[in-house]
Amino acid sequence: MSLFDRIFADTDLFKRTPVFGLRLWTVGVGVLLVLLLFISSLCIAASRRRSYRKRAILSLAKFSSGRSEIAPVVSKSSMQDVVGESDHRPMLHMKEMQLDVLKSEHRIVFSDRGVSSGESRATSGADFSASFRAACGSFPEVSHLGWGKWYTLRELEASCNGFSDENVIGEGGYGIVYYGVLPDTTRVAIKNLLNNRLGQAENEFKVEVEAIGRVRHKNLVKLLGYCVEGACRMLVYEYVDNGSLDQWLHGDVGDVSPLTWEIRLNIIIGTAKGLAYLHEGLEPKVVHRDIKSSNILVDRQWHPKLSDFGLAKLLASENSFVRTRVMGTFGYVAPEYASSGMLNEKSDAYSFGILIMEMVSGRTPVDYSRPPGEVNLIDWVKSMVGNKNWEVIWDPKLAQRPVSKVLKRVLLVALKCVDPDAQKRPKMSQAVHMLESELLSRDVRKI
Repeated sequence: MSLFDRIFADTDLFKRTPVFGLRLWTVGVGVLLVLLLFISSLCIAASRRRSYRKRAILSLAKFSSGRSEIAPVVSKSSMQDVVGESDHRPMLHMKEMQLDVLKSEHRIVFSDRGVSSGESRATSGADFSASFRAACGSFPEVSHLGWGKWYTLRELEASCNGFSDENVIGEGGYGIVYYGVLPDTTRVAIKNLLNNRLGQAENEFKVEVEAIGRVRHKNLVKLLGYCVEGACRMLVYEYVDNGSLDQWLHGDVGDVSPLTWEIRLNIIIGTAKGLAYLHEGLEPKVVHRDIKSSNILVDRQWHPKLSDFGLAKLLASENSFVRTRVMGTFGYVAPEYASSGMLNEKSDAYSFGILIMEMVSGRTPVDYSRPPGEVNLIDWVKSMVGNKNWEVIWDPKLAQRPVSKVLKRVLLVALKCVDPDAQKRPKMSQAVHMLESELLSRDVRKI
């Protein structure tokens, strides 16, 4: 026996244990190493969480800093009349983006109080709120970053009764829209973007923030702020309290539509002004890509506001078009865009022409319940105009028929907008000028 063994043979540390016959000191060292590894893993996890939060803050800050600013392009005095009142503060620099956001058709139906109890989901409001916060995770409260307000999840949760089902005012493939009231009594529409496809929520968030984050125009819905916490992406809009044009055109409104001819013309002209501002008042220009009646909101005075910029594309002045995946709503998509994927502002002009026909006739762009010759709205209108059957085109729910000359002028603008040759379609400023000409000024109250 060695000297070392003789000295320590009788100590407890060197006695063998039942654990594989290991000595006691060996077991103690092993336990200590396990504890050190456990503590190290906790420190690494905490460090990664802090690093993720910092990256999230920096990524959102890129929307409001680190970019060169742009200003509205209004070089002629007449342009101001076309685009209407707007806020000409410095706007966010908007680079041409190549984000293709998949969207499904959706319809938002507003009630008088801004809430709807017709929607039902398997998860209760309380359970949804809890699971929603768990998915988003904790995040430091940050507000007033850049151009808008960065709302916390806690603020938005409180404003809409914990994301209650009773506060749901819209739902579709893009996500869910909630009605909320902020502490300062501001009524808002909170759009929670669902990340049900790879990067969908992040992509749509970037598109809408960059497209209309700093844009202010009376005929464009105003984006007030946003919420970014963990994987959650929310957009906070002004609340427009009278529903969508689609609801008033095709909903159950009785035998006589509340949309009089004068109101319809005001909505047409207001929508044209909003589009003219997007196409000609900004650099780079914004192509909406999803003009349709369900994306035109109206307030109690029937003022139109173009909404839902989730499919918008930005087009620099030096580019005549951008090639992208074909997106939009069936019946409104321009034929050259549908066949080639080449997109520019003329595609919006085509959709606007379809919208005019829809408002004049009260018919949807495609209706398979009608006879074969009337299924496609644009073909039917062209046929009726060719046969000089103007009266047939009127919406039967109109209490007062429009003046024949005015109706012809409006339909002429619509037909120019849907010209098969995109280059022959008018700019939206030209469409506004035609609609607000002396012929219409006697019958239409200017917006």
